Amino acid sequence: MKIEFAPLNIPLRRRLQTAATLQWVFSFLALAQCCLAAFVLLALSDWWTLALLYAGWLWLDWDTPSSGGRRSQWVRSWTIWDYFRDYFPITLVKTVDLDPKKNYIFGFHPHGVLVAGGFGNFCTEATGFSRLFPGLKSHLLMLPFWFRVPLFRDYIMCGGLVSSSKSSLSYLVSRPQGGNISVIAVGGAPEALDARPGALTLQVLNRKGFIKLALKHGAQLVPVFSFGENELFDQMENPTGSPLRTLQNRLQSIMGVAMPLFHARGVFQYSFGLMPYRKPIHTVVGKPILVVQTPSPSNEDIECLHKVYLQSLHELFEQHKQTYGLNEDQHLTFI
Repeated sequence: MKIEFAPLNIPLRRRLQTAATLQWVFSFLALAQCCLAAFVLLALSDWWTLALLYAGWLWLDWDTPSSGGRRSQWVRSWTIWDYFRDYFPITLVKTVDLDPKKNYIFGFHPHGVLVAGGFGNFCTEATGFSRLFPGLKSHLLMLPFWFRVPLFRDYIMCGGLVSSSKSSLSYLVSRPQGGNISVIAVGGAPEALDARPGALTLQVLNRKGFIKLALKHGAQLVPVFSFGENELFDQMENPTGSPLRTLQNRLQSIMGVAMPLFHARGVFQYSFGLMPYRKPIHTVVGKPILVVQTPSPSNEDIECLHKVYLQSLHELFEQHKQTYGLNEDQHLTFI
């Protein structure tokens, strides 16, 4: 394979963008393991009392990821996220104003491999979230598994990440004062296994739990489509029924996390590696769907609102697809 190396005279600005994105990839793929190893080594060292004190703190703080998390505006405003944004670049597009006295559930589509648009827009201030949506706080939901990792959990909560458990979502959307946005990558881990350039298939037909909670608590539903999310990485071919897909599905059922075998470019060359391609991401936030609070929603209520949500998502995609580089004959497929 011929390797295309990066030129030596790349501007410092672009090198900083690459460095910022490299640390983000590392955070997703290896930081949790490093934090766990550091905690174990600390517990086995002469400084074991520090590990014991942290374990006590962890026990006391165990429910925080399911109770709104612990955001840090300082961490969300780090300059490194500006370089991360400019690497792709990432843009957050608002279509309407949102009332800060209400709670919202943002359905984020597609999941992509590493949810780059979801992180950049809703876990940092790099794209101006607080400026575009004053009075609102965004929370990106993440698998509960990651909040059991010592030290790592505290870091990710600083960006506004919270547990994706039912109790966590209920806590956020039931706040009477409003002002909370819960961002859910609706397709979840299974959709990540199909994230590759050109993919427009969304796993949403059987995803109705967030619809039920929206009805129960009267939270407004907002479809969000992130154009370019699937263009960042290639994946090994893993069609349904293939040995690789069967293994991935098995691991997902055991561990709860998807393991897509993805690749793109490297740090110093463009031919292979785990760095995402420099492809623009445009995350478009649609219009809220009016939801009437129904404390005990019936299956009919859930089905009706789910159909309205899918129609709104379809219309959002069709309205903006040509603006962001797609052709008129490209359409979403719901499975």
